[in-house]
Amino acid sequence: MTMPWSRSGCTRIAVAGASRGEPGRRLGERGSVTAEFAVALPAVLVVLALAVGALSTAAATIRVQHAATEAARLLGRGDESGLARVAEIGATATVQRSDDLVCVEASAPVPLHLPLPPVAARACALDGGH
Repeated sequence: MTMPWSRSGCTRIAVAGASRGEPGRRLGERGSVTAEFAVALPAVLVVLALAVGALSTAAATIRVQHAATEAARLLGRGDESGLARVAEIGATATVQRSDDLVCVEASAPVPLHLPLPPVAARACALDGGH
């Protein structure tokens, strides 16, 4: 025998708001959006932090490369103030002279204190000042 509220032995699922004519939700799904948001938010924040860290590391690498290139050119012309540009960005530099070249190796810590090795750059220029 089939009950009036049942078709072929299947029972209805209680739906919240169905008696008021509202599109209903299952009773067991109440708060599921909040739970999904609570799980997704930390993941989104981690991805966002990694993206900001990657962009700031790339920008620091470009700054260090530019400073090393400028320092090598200035030292190649005999201007010893070339290393001041490297110091301005918070980097350290070493100078190597060999044959007709002056090379500057600069390195700086990664911004935002990320657990990455320091960014480094090497630039060489003709040594016409000596």
